[in-house]
Amino acid sequence: MKRLLTKILSRYLGDEKPMKIPEKSCKKYRKSGLTREQAATIREKIQLALEEDHLYRNNALGLDDLADHIQHNRYKVSQVINTYFSKNFYSFLNEYRIQEAKILLEKDPELSVKVIMYEVGFNSKNSFYSSFKKVTGLSPNDYRNIVGYEYDVQMA
Repeated sequence: MKRLLTKILSRYLGDEKPMKIPEKSCKKYRKSGLTREQAATIREKIQLALEEDHLYRNNALGLDDLADHIQHNRYKVSQVINTYFSKNFYSFLNEYRIQEAKILLEKDPELSVKVIMYEVGFNSKNSFYSSFKKVTGLSPNDYRNIVGYEYDVQMA
């Protein structure tokens, strides 16, 4: 029954795939009062803020700043990130930063890794390298070399 309601709700909200709430999160946030409709709205606003407004580039961005930007309660924003994206705030934020770093590493080989690191919102080289390696399995320099090699091979 619960699965059926989730499917109906997701179709009603226009989601292609239904929002699945992990059981662990259900117990943790049982008393939060966040409805599925609110969660869907918050999730959409979070994605817009990061994908279109590029908030992740702000190296001082915190959960409060994101919540203020999308005009929602910080606790509900945190709950949506933890529940619907299955990540904590900083892991979630760093994934956006790393995705842009990958694009910059591919697109502009003249930019130094340090410039890219600051451009995408990291303050620390160690944090950038460890996050990059966690997401891609490679260091930024190795990633750039592999992508550059693949480009050279395709051009030959």
